[in-house]
Amino acid sequence: MPQPVREWLDKSLVEGNFSGYQLLEEALRDKGFAISKSAIHRYGQKIERRFAAIKASTEAARLLTEGAADDQDARSEAVIALVQTELFESIVNLQEAGDEDIDPAERIGLLSSAAKNIATLARASVNQKRFRLDEQARIEREARDKLLAEQEEKLLEMRGSDGMSEQMEVRIRRILLGKE
Repeated sequence: MPQPVREWLDKSLVEGNFSGYQLLEEALRDKGFAISKSAIHRYGQKIERRFAAIKASTEAARLLTEGAADDQDARSEAVIALVQTELFESIVNLQEAGDEDIDPAERIGLLSSAAKNIATLARASVNQKRFRLDEQARIEREARDKLLAEQEEKLLEMRGSDGMSEQMEVRIRRILLGKE
């Protein structure tokens, strides 16, 4: 079937809410194509599954965008997990496809492409986790440095207010830094 006719059929299936196969059979016959309503129905089911998957992915992305504060890159982590799930499901579907559904060379090409995409996702996941750990360490360092600065300020105030000796200050500083 030529691409323009296939596009028309896809659009008609979506607009008709994946029903009216008898009318689609007649319309295709008028265009010069003898395709049974059961064949159109099988094709429509595939299109409907793809359409539902796209809608679900779009909805999931919308919910992620609305619901995930991106403080620790949670949105990226969720998107990576979503794509990994989709790739896994695609591989399972590819393995379940019958010999008549797909050429063996094409199957190998699809599996090879999926493997490359999975490797890319795995690298992205590792990089995302490394970023999160680095960011967490930076935040902890900043908090520790701030606490030490506050303690240093208190020591200076104590030294000036009650005449604390320099030796006492050194000893307290060593205790606070964990060196005693």
